[in-house]
Amino acid sequence: MSSISRATRAALGASVVALTMVVATACGPENSDPAAAPTAGAPGGTTAAATAGATDKPGGLPPIKLPTADELKKWNFDDWDKWAQQNVVSPAVKGFWDLQKILKAKPYKPGPGNQPTAQPTGAAPAQPTTQPPAQPTAQPTAQPTAAQPTSAAPTQPGGSGGTGGGTGGNGGGSQNDPQPKLVEMKPLPHPFAKPAHVNGKLFFQDGKQDYVCSGTVVSDPANPGKSNLVWTASHCLHGGKGGKYHTNITFAPAFNSSGAVSAGKQGTLADAEPYGEWGAVSGMVSPQWTAEADPENGGPWSQYDFGILKVANPDGSAKSLEEVVGGSVPVWFNAPREQIASVSTYGYPAAKPFDGMELEHCEAGKPARRSMDPSRPTMLMTGCNGSGGDSGGGWFTTKDGKQVLVSDTSIGGSDNTWEAGPYLDDVAQHALEYFSKKSK
Repeated sequence: MSSISRATRAALGASVVALTMVVATACGPENSDPAAAPTAGAPGGTTAAATAGATDKPGGLPPIKLPTADELKKWNFDDWDKWAQQNVVSPAVKGFWDLQKILKAKPYKPGPGNQPTAQPTGAAPAQPTTQPPAQPTAQPTAQPTAAQPTSAAPTQPGGSGGTGGGTGGNGGGSQNDPQPKLVEMKPLPHPFAKPAHVNGKLFFQDGKQDYVCSGTVVSDPANPGKSNLVWTASHCLHGGKGGKYHTNITFAPAFNSSGAVSAGKQGTLADAEPYGEWGAVSGMVSPQWTAEADPENGGPWSQYDFGILKVANPDGSAKSLEEVVGGSVPVWFNAPREQIASVSTYGYPAAKPFDGMELEHCEAGKPARRSMDPSRPTMLMTGCNGSGGDSGGGWFTTKDGKQVLVSDTSIGGSDNTWEAGPYLDDVAQHALEYFSKKSK
């Protein structure tokens, strides 16, 4: 099986030690000059005094020391607001993406990178399952339902709980489980069932190169029923340590639901994007990502590899993304691991053997654990065979009979036999709450 494609990137400038936010400030495919562009400390557009890379200049905000995992959990609204005023990125140019750009865009996902502090041991992964996974079915509430796993959950040695260091013993710990058995991703049949329309394809530029990721429409705590928020991975939004935000970040919900561009079909962009392209107007990634991350490799920063976008209706109206696609998915923070009986992962993998045109899903059973830093939330790990391009795609489970999001695709093995996503603890929850309030 071919290796997951990784973006080849040049190192950029000095390290950015800040929680960054995407704010529409200028037109054009390239990032504005941080020394000259205005910044916004919030999605609502309030201006701030400093920009990325300007913290050591007269009049700029003083550098803020990177907090520890425990310190981050205690951050209040003002703490998040200080971090949010550091960086700026230009918005997507309307109409920038055409079908040829999308078809040629490269898949994007970090490889396994640094090894865990304790290596998983155990038998080799089992062979892929063959039973077709169940498909999502429509619900009266317009919320997507979770498909059932295709097979019994993989055996988890040592139980399902964490080993300490996280909320309720669920988030942190240094123990790593054996690699789960391999489970193949399967494409959703066309047209997608309505609840699956919360999943979408994410496009962006890093420098002059076009890339693709995935994302999910999530519920907005401050705007119930009217969310414009998309959950994805930090690496789909920002270049990591010394980097900056990507440009022309755009979300296309239910991409290729009709199958118009499947199997080499020459459909139109309108056929492939039933809800059009929703350009990012603001966004947020984790402080650890901006301060530490090597975007080509997994590492301790991947344990906080989550990102949030606010997008705008392409027709200029006030109708929200949630209203247009017919639903959103709540995020379940600090989910007790023993209650995550199974996960369904979704995304648009684009590296071989996939082509990026299909919304694939994996009924992965009970997630295992993967950790590179025991002081940080231990990641969830599956045996799904996704590839680059499915980064940022949602990991769903059920809570009280409804589908909820518990993670996003972050890293994967170079042999496409496993994937891991961040455990969403207090830090991710406080980030969403802050972002939601500032977006209102």
